[in-house]
Amino acid sequence: MAATPLDGRSLAEKIRAAVKDEVAELGALKLATVLVGDDPASHLYISLKHKAALEVGIEPLDHRLPATISEEELLDFVRGLNEDDEVDAILPQLPLPEGIDEARVIRAVDPVKDVDGFHPFNAGQLYLGRPTLVPATPRGVLTLLEEYKIPLDGARAVVVGRSDIVGKPVAHLLLQRNATVTICHSHTDDLARQTLDADVLVVAVGYPGLIDADMVKQGAAVVDVGQNRTDAGLVGDVDPGVAERAAFLTPVPGGVGPMTIASLLQNAVLAARFRRGLLAFPGV
Repeated sequence: MAATPLDGRSLAEKIRAAVKDEVAELGALKLATVLVGDDPASHLYISLKHKAALEVGIEPLDHRLPATISEEELLDFVRGLNEDDEVDAILPQLPLPEGIDEARVIRAVDPVKDVDGFHPFNAGQLYLGRPTLVPATPRGVLTLLEEYKIPLDGARAVVVGRSDIVGKPVAHLLLQRNATVTICHSHTDDLARQTLDADVLVVAVGYPGLIDADMVKQGAAVVDVGQNRTDAGLVGDVDPGVAERAAFLTPVPGGVGPMTIASLLQNAVLAARFRRGLLAFPGV
């Protein structure tokens, strides 16, 4: 029996509808994006984010800066957005051009406007079990698991990938749902030995077809975060044959991708609520 798809597209539509209602209640809400240079993929991602924002009533403020901008000039620009009271949320599009320290730019964003949830303050809050603004993809993954009522309390969860953007945050979120969590990575010896024990398997490495059916426990819930552009089209990190062993599996496309955008919009609303004093934001 084939796995039940974890349909991120339909769930994302429901989330966007709810966000649209929240934005209408809050009033004017502005999301500032900062795109440095001419990376084609970044241009595509920014356009998708702008389109999604407009659909729910969020006004995107599109800032495009040349690749020749200095690090200090970029930091000053971000600080200006921090001080602009009309800006509710700030999103520097990554990656940044060579020669610019991404960590410094992320640290420069006001934590309360940090819609990506990458600032060390927000990352620390997640680590301490008091999440404020959580990175969009991990938030989307957990929302999908909860929507389909995947048991997490006491479950064995394995996360393949240890990035600051997906792997580490999603591991913390799973841990906070009382899962027993193992993080695997490129130095993990005998990866299959780990993944075969997983009741919940989250794969986020950017390697097409890394996980095949022989590496998945019968009846597991598998979340494929990978989006790899190949000659055959967009494929995930999980081989499609896994659908014959897993109980649940995210499609690629149509699984985690739509949830990331929807979760980003949720974060923009949350940032606006923090800024306007409707929710208490912890002191920095």
